[in-house]
This record gives sequence, structure tokens and C-alpha cells, in this order.
Amino acid sequence: MQLKIMPKKKHFSAGRVPLILFLCQMISALDVPLDSKLLGDLVQPPTITQQSPKDYIIDPRENIVIQCEAKGKPPPSFSWTRNGTHFDIDKDPLVTMKPGSGTLIINIMSEGKAETYEGVYQCTARNERGAAISNNIVVRPSRSPLWTKERLEPITLHNGQSLVLPCRPPIGLPPAIIFWMDNSFQRLPQSERVSQGLNGDLYFSNVLPEDTREDYICYARFNHTQTIQQKQPISLKVISVDELNDTIAANLSDTEFYGAKPGKERPPTFLTPQGTESRKEELRGNVLSLECIAEGLPTPIIYWIKEDGTLPVNRTFYQNFKKTLQITQVSEADSGNYQCIAKNTLGAVHHTISVTVKAAPYWISAPQNLVLSPGENGTLICRANGNPKPRIGWLTNGVPVEIAPDDPSRKIDGDTIIFSNVQERSSAVYQCNASNEYGYLLANAFVNVLAEPPRILTSANILYQVIANRPALLDCAFFGSPLPTIEWFKGTKGSALHEDIYVLHDNGTLEIPVAQKDSTGTYTCVARNKLGMAKNEVHLEIKDPTRIIKQPEYAVVQRGSKVSFECKVKHDDTLIPTIMWLKDNGELPNDERFSIGKDHLVVTDVSDDDGGMYTCAANTTLDSVSASAVLRVVAPTPTPAPIYDVPNPPFDLELTNQLDKGVQLTWTPGDDNNSPITKFIIEYEDAMHEAGIWHHQAEVSGTQTTAQLTLSPYVNYSFRVMAENSIGRSVPSEASEQYLTKAAEPDQNPTAVEGLGTEPDNLVITWKPLNGFESNGPGLQYKVSWRQKDGDDEWTSVVVANVSKYIVSGTPTFVPYLIKVQALNDVGFAPEPAAVMGHSGEDLPMVAPGNVRVNVVNSTLAEVHWDPVPLKSVRGHLQGYRIYYWKAQSSSKRNRRHIEKKILTFQGNKTHGMLPGLQPYSHYVLNVRVVNGKGEGPASTDRGFHTPEGVPSAPSSLKIVNPTLDSLTLEWDPPSHPNGVLTEYTLRYQPINSTHELGPLVDLKIPANKTRWTLNHLNFSTRYKFYFYAQTSVGSGSQITEEAITTVDEAMASRQVDIATQGWFIGLMCAVALLILILLIVCFIRRNKGGKYPVKEKEDAHADPEIQPMKEDDGTFGEYSDAEDHKPLKKGSRTPSDRTVKKEDSDDSLVDYGEGVNGQFNEDGSFIGQYSGKKEKEPAEGNESSEAPSPVNAMNSFV
Repeated sequence: MQLKIMPKKKHFSAGRVPLILFLCQMISALDVPLDSKLLGDLVQPPTITQQSPKDYIIDPRENIVIQCEAKGKPPPSFSWTRNGTHFDIDKDPLVTMKPGSGTLIINIMSEGKAETYEGVYQCTARNERGAAISNNIVVRPSRSPLWTKERLEPITLHNGQSLVLPCRPPIGLPPAIIFWMDNSFQRLPQSERVSQGLNGDLYFSNVLPEDTREDYICYARFNHTQTIQQKQPISLKVISVDELNDTIAANLSDTEFYGAKPGKERPPTFLTPQGTESRKEELRGNVLSLECIAEGLPTPIIYWIKEDGTLPVNRTFYQNFKKTLQITQVSEADSGNYQCIAKNTLGAVHHTISVTVKAAPYWISAPQNLVLSPGENGTLICRANGNPKPRIGWLTNGVPVEIAPDDPSRKIDGDTIIFSNVQERSSAVYQCNASNEYGYLLANAFVNVLAEPPRILTSANILYQVIANRPALLDCAFFGSPLPTIEWFKGTKGSALHEDIYVLHDNGTLEIPVAQKDSTGTYTCVARNKLGMAKNEVHLEIKDPTRIIKQPEYAVVQRGSKVSFECKVKHDDTLIPTIMWLKDNGELPNDERFSIGKDHLVVTDVSDDDGGMYTCAANTTLDSVSASAVLRVVAPTPTPAPIYDVPNPPFDLELTNQLDKGVQLTWTPGDDNNSPITKFIIEYEDAMHEAGIWHHQAEVSGTQTTAQLTLSPYVNYSFRVMAENSIGRSVPSEASEQYLTKAAEPDQNPTAVEGLGTEPDNLVITWKPLNGFESNGPGLQYKVSWRQKDGDDEWTSVVVANVSKYIVSGTPTFVPYLIKVQALNDVGFAPEPAAVMGHSGEDLPMVAPGNVRVNVVNSTLAEVHWDPVPLKSVRGHLQGYRIYYWKAQSSSKRNRRHIEKKILTFQGNKTHGMLPGLQPYSHYVLNVRVVNGKGEGPASTDRGFHTPEGVPSAPSSLKIVNPTLDSLTLEWDPPSHPNGVLTEYTLRYQPINSTHELGPLVDLKIPANKTRWTLNHLNFSTRYKFYFYAQTSVGSGSQITEEAITTVDEAMASRQVDIATQGWFIGLMCAVALLILILLIVCFIRRNKGGKYPVKEKEDAHADPEIQPMKEDDGTFGEYSDAEDHKPLKKGSRTPSDRTVKKEDSDDSLVDYGEGVNGQFNEDGSFIGQYSGKKEKEPAEGNESSEAPSPVNAMNSFV
């Protein structure tokens, strides 16, 4: 009688849930195990196992390595696309692909620039069962641009004012890390009063005289390139109000830095963010950083609250003296209003930050691999979430399912693919792409259709030993297709298992939740499906648990007395326990006062250091138990602690009992410095072969002073000894006398013996030679022997020395050889070596593949078949077949443009392959060649084929001309790639009102032979949006859009009033001109009287450092310049256009303060441009190097 245990009977206790989760797995997601012994004949579609990150920032000073690793059976071949098109690495000498891998290595260190290879890369791994694709890998070189040249004015502030020192670092990739330091590279101290913001600026809530310094320097560190850029130093002087006068006070605003007006204590106001409200958007899973920095006197304190909620306890952190609130692993639940409050003794101010958490796509249920048998059903489910909700798209073998070959067993229902009655041709790799505006997810999942009888993968007759009353887990790993059912039996007579005692897991494991003595026995696992049955036997033994029946007890003893701890252990008779005593969870001191008996630990002459917790631990191979007790040492009187140190080195080294391969070393230990010596370490030097290099020889216990050493022949030995205690290791002793051992024949032969031909008629034999220590004597040589593997020839031998390679010439092409390399010296030969197999050199294949056939699958895909060539004609290791294919052109086009041939290589003895990426409605020609390690064979006869029509590309251009009140004329150029015969154009258009809302959509069909069309009866003065695309018999192509506006009604335009013709405006302009004239007359009179403007005094006090005296020799104007900086003088420079300074001219002329610096006059005639407000900012200079357009958008959209 047998009882089948059904999985529905699973019932797990809370304590076993982690164990069960570990054991269980979904068989539908099971990979085919690539076990060469058990499953060597099974195939598996490719699976991407390793790839570079989506956003891959590289160091432009190093070679570029773009990773792509995949597994599959047969091993997959690899190809790449760059910026959406095929990347032919064979045409770029700097690009190589790692053998047996898809990883690209771009050698830019020898030549080339990283910017040349910036772009979006995607890897495809393909074998006969399908194709897996990688993520879009956006490769961008890191950048660390220089700081923009700028001139910084000194800052003078009143004690208590607020201040912001801007950093404004150059934009690099990745962004720089900002910090402020002084000239001595010491970080500037920060506090609640002075701190650095998230944008890198340095904020002062109020300044103090101690803030005065001339070296406030902002640094930008670019970690990727390990470079640091620095801003020009900023000078700050803080003075009290008694030192200020009106003239100096007026100058305080003459800088781009800003601060509060001088004053006494004041309530807080926010320096950042501005206003009372702001918004912040963050992505799910990132760190949310909110910042509030306030000024005031006294220094404000910042508090944070969340309106209508509480801050998460374990994810909330405060930085920068609570001015920055950080929430880690932010989620949609963290959205809401956050309020920062700045308080001091004079008041409080609030700012509300409205936080919205968006989300890039994240998996709810990623698709899992399916292993099905013919006729079975299955599903692939791809569910993802995000904010906004992501779009789900499916691909098969890297091609969108919409254009992939039809599969009658496949039905797509949104995020689910349903398979029914699958066949072997249904095997493929499917890709699910979930994307929204913030990113995308890509998952590969294969469908592998196999028909396989059950196989048990667990080794037979495994013995399981389990402690009684603990769970027993008996493994039965299996594979089969269809999925086998698993049954367990106990005993040779097939006694049934009771379902209320046992639990059967999905992976075949049998669990006995509480194993008892009567659970001992033989268990049989049986796997069945419709194709067959397999079984396996395992054995279970139940052991008694280990127990401590007499535990150590707490003890209090006086210093100098003896203490004993008892520990009696009971265990299973078949298990041998190991008893270990620990002190304070560490090893016992290496001290003879501690003695361990069978059931006792005895400590004599107890000292204060012996106090602590003593643990008795009993361990077997199956379980362990422990018990502890505390020893308290009563110290009558305190004594000074001894000084501990490493031992002194041993001395008096002596060599005795000198033999051919051995010697006895004796030494005298040095002082142990109050810590007993635990061991001695012996090292040797080979003065003949490696003088000055010491090697480890042996270790002995700290109680020994003699060691018997085993030596090697033909070595000139010297020895030294080091002592070690619990503190550390001593310095080495003096070296012993030298001892030269006798020579002997070699003990070993060279390793890494290989035979590989470099030419069709040679065999190159290489090996790793022995070193001097391994030679065992003088006159080291090598006997190299070889013969053909399949012939009856005798061994041919030659003896060589001081080489690691021998070339055999005149060999037949690609013939297997047996090779041996034996070491010998003046004493004799090493043991006979084992023979290894090699091959003579390869030659190019002689025969071209025959019977080449082409099956056009669709407009962009074709399948090519050919007959394999005879293996003897390959004349080398068959690496695969290579297809050359190109688009045929007319003779006129062929003369103007070189024909671009594409190449696809199929590894192994393939007889067919797929050609993807073809252009629809085209004629192609191809041929096939066989490839070995030497190169390609002759090409097969050219075979031509046609691809069917496809959808066209977008029209090349779309222009709107001749707009009138109610009509617009459209002109266009046909698609650059019609991909067939155009049947018609479709025009769709709709009006757009003043609020950018779209009106009703109008469709219009236009004949294919038209390139111009006029739309009548439109609304006047109205914007229209147009969508225009072409069609073939296959379908619609990509669209092109444009917008245009009909003209305005002339009657309405005539009602517009021209302000320049109005009387009031003319009168106002005359009044302004008169006022300016009067002001100029007043200024001229004051100048003739010798009056000085405040500006003159300022210029004398703050001379422009850019204006330097003329050089006497050539009269040129000396100014600050940079070899790489050719910017014009700043707007408002007082240097004349001829770049000379005329000393006789007055420094305070109106020319200096006129339009050149945006000078202005108030209505009362006062001048307000002298060093007014803020200077006009110079445009920031970017990185001078040219850069390719950034492909960063590819990170947020896969296709």
C-alpha cells in the first residue's frame, strides 16, 4: 500500500516559516540545471547574468569595459547595438570582445577619446532557443570642468549682519562634492550660526568679528576623476558700528554678496528657501532632503514637524545642526506638507514645504522562467507599479511582439502572456519592459519547451544524521518535463508514510517536523511524469541529544588559592564530544596554572586577572550545549600591575644532526616579558637561489627549544627564530650558520605543459619551468618528447636548457600529438611525466558551405540554412559559420557609395541562423563561410532574396506656407525610407485655443502622389496643430507634427492703438529729456568748481586691481589675463578702447559712470550708478571641450 503525499497538506508552524521559505521554490521558475553529468543533453535559452549599470559613468583616463555576461546551452553568441543601431566591433580596432563573453573592452588608453564612445549600448545574447537582451547602458565619461574666472570684491559687514557666500561650482559629471576650507586646507568650522547649505553656499545667520579672514575658499571635489577644483578666495571683514561712517556704509552694497542691514537684535527670517511656501519632488526609495536656513540675532534654532502626521521614527535623520531634515527610503506615504520653524528670543517664522513622492517603475511580480513540456499550458506575468502608472510592453527575442513572428500558442493580455498547447518551436526569451517618465524596468524570462523523463539530482544513499526531537530534512532534488510528481516511501517493503507526520515541499524535500528514534530507516523518493519514473534512496539516523548533567557553579575565592569548576556531559554513544573551556567567551590563558581534566577545570594560584565568566562548551558534529559560571577573585591588597611586552628574540642558534634532507635546530629563548611564550616561528633563507628573502619553515610550541627540520636538496640554508606571546611577535633572532644540502634528482616536472601550433606546419610546446629551489641540483634541463596520437610512431625527444618553449617543424596540419616534458639535472631524471594532448597548427578551411537557402520570415528578419562542410576540410578547431550579407544596389549607386557588408557569426556546428534588422522592401545578397582558429574559408555562392513591404518612416519634412485668414497650405517631402509603395498620406489637425487646450480632431486622406495641400474654411487668427504620416499596404508609419496660425483680421488689427502716436506719451518723453539736460548742466558747473563726487573717493580707496601702469618699454596696458582666458574687459571698464590709460584725464569723469556701467540719475539729479547695487553678471563659462549630445534620456525610456 502506498500513500501519495499532496502539497495541499502543508501546515507550517510559525517557528519553521523561514526554513520553509528557504526550501520552497516555484518549479515553473526553475532553470534547467547545467550539469554536464546529469543533464548534458538539455538545452536552455540565454539568461543575462551580469551587465553594466544603466547609468554608466566612466573614467576617461582608463579603458572602457562594458559588461555583458550570459549563460545558456549551447553557449550564447553576443552582439551589440549603439544608439539603436548595430555596433560592428570588427570595424573598430580599439574595440574587442572578451572571449566566451559579451563584455566589450574599448582601448582608449593607447589612442582615441572617451567622448567618441559616449552613447547608449545594448547587448544581445543569442542561441538556438532565443535571445536575451540587456538594459540600455548609457555610457558617459566623467567630467570635472574648471571654475569660471571671476573677480571677487572684499566684503565689509557690520557685526550681527547675515551673509551668504555663494559657491556656484562648475557643473561636472557626476556632480561635485562641495566643502569650504582655508588656505591651509583646514575645514572651516561650522555651527548653528555658520553652516553650508545643500547647494554648497556658506550661510551666516549673523557675523561676528571672529569671522574676519581673507581665505574663505569653496572647493569642488570630483571623486570619479579624483580631482579637486577651487574657487578664488573670498575676503571678509567684520567691524563694529562705531568704526563705520556714512561713506563706508554706502559701499557695503557694492558686491554681489548680500547681507542684512546693520541693526541690533532681530527676529528670524529665512535665507533659504524664500517665501512662506515651496515645493519638493522626490523619487520613491531615494533620500528626501529638506533644508531651512534662517538668519537673525540671536542665532535662530530650527524645528521640524509634518502637518497631519508624524515623522517616521527609524528613517528620520537631522543634519547640519537640524537645518536639514532627511528621510531615507522615502515612499508615497511620505508625501505631504512639512513645516520648518525658526525661533529665537524675538520671535518665530514658519515655512511650509509641500512634498510629492513620485516613483520610477518597481516590480510587483517580475516574469519568471517557464519550463514546459509539449502540449502544456503556462503564463508569464509582468506586474509593476510606479507613479505615474508604468506602461507594460512585451518583446520576444529582443523584438517587439507586435512585429515578431506569430506564435499560435501565445496570447497577450496586457501584463500577462498566456501559453496554450506549446510546442518546441514555442521556446523563446521574452522581455517585459515597464516604463514611465522616471525610468524603466526590463526583465528577461524564457519559455523552454522540453520533453524529459524524471531525473533525481540528489546523490544516492546519502546518510542523514539528526538529533532527536529536531526537524529532519531529506533532499530529493529532481528535474523533468512535464513537472514530475514526488512520492516518498519508508522501508524496503514500501510501508506508507502518514500525511499527519510528514510534510512534502515543492522542491521534493521530505520534512519530518519532530524526528524520533523510530524515524530511523531507509526512505525512497519516487519522481513520475508521463515519460517515465526515477527513484532514489536515502538513510536517516536519529541520535540522542548532548546534555550537561552537572553544570559549573558560581565561585568566590581569594587571590593565591585554588578553584575548581565541574562540567559533566552525557551524549549519544556514536558521537564523540569535544569539551572546550572558555573565559569571557575567549580562549583560556596559555598558563600552566589552568589544568583541564575529564570533568573539571582547575585554576591554581588564582590572580585578579582570573576573575570573569567561565564557560563549558560541549560540541559534537550534530549539536552543541554550554553552561557558564562566574569566578569572583577577592584581592586583599592591591599590587602594581606587571609590565607586559612582546618576548625578547631567541639567541644561540645551533645546527646539529646534519643529514642529507634534515637538520636539528636548537636555540635559547629570550625573556617572555611577563607574558608566556606560546610558540616559536622558524624561517629559512636560500642564499644560493633567493638571497635576502626569508620563507616560513615551521612552528613549534612555546615550551620547545629544539626542532627537527625537513630540508630540500641543493639549498644553502640559513635559519632564524621568532618568539610569540599574547602581546605579539618578537623581532627575528640572529641568523644561524649556513648549511648546504646535497644535490638530488628533481622531485617534480614542469607544469602547464601545452602544445599549440602557430603555423600550419609546426607544433609549439610550452611549459612552466622549475625555479632554482625546485631544481634539486645543478645542470637543470628538460627532456621534451612528442609523437602523433593516432599513429604508431615512436617518441621523438630533445633535451633543452634555460628555455620554456620548443618548436617542432614540418608537422602535418592540425594533427593531435601526445607531449611530455621531463625535468633532469646532473644527478638524474624526475619521475616519468604524464602525457598531455596538443595539436599542430591550423590552416584556412578548404570547402565552402553548400546548399545555402534563405527563408524570409518578415520584412526585417530572414532565416538562412546551409549544409555543413566535412570536418576534415575545416583543418582546425571549428569555431562556427559566418554570414556576409549586404543590400544590393544599382550600378549607378554602387559607383557612388561603397557597399556596406554586414557580418553575423554563429558559433559551433550550426546549420542555420537568423538575420535581424533588415530593411523592408529591399533586395539582399549573402554568402556563408566556415571559420576556424586560423580564419575564414572560401565563400559560398552568393544567394539573393527580397524582403516584403513594411511601414514607412516619417515624411522627411513638413512646412506650412501662405497662411491667410481662413486657409493654410502644407508642403512636404516623401519619407526617406518608404519601405514599400506608398498608398496615401493621412493628415490630422485640430485647433489650439489661448489656454493651450486642443479642439476636435479632423482626419483627411491625401493621395500618395501629392506633396502639397491647401486647407480652406479655417478660423482666422487661430493656431492649428498638424499630425502627418504616410501609409503603405502594410500600415501607417511614424508621424511628423507641425503648428501654424492663420492671419489676423485686418479690421480687428486696425483697432489696435499705437502708443508711440499718443500725445501723453510724447509729452512724457520730452519732460524726461529736459530733466536729463538740467542734470548735466548742474554736474558741469560743480565740476568746474572743483567739486568731488563720493565716487572719486571710493575709487581712490578701492583701486581697480585690473588696471595696472603702462609698461615703459612698449606702452601696452598691463592687465590680469590668463593664457586660456580671452574674454573682453568687463562691462563698465574704464580702460579706453586703445588699451592705454591717460593719466591727465580726471578719474571721476561722467564717461566713467555713464552708459558703460548702466549709470542712471534719480529725478532729483543724484547719481545712482557710481558703484550701484549689483554689477551686471558675466555669463558663466562652461567646459571648453566639445561634448556629444547627452544620451541621458535613454535612462528613463527603454524603447
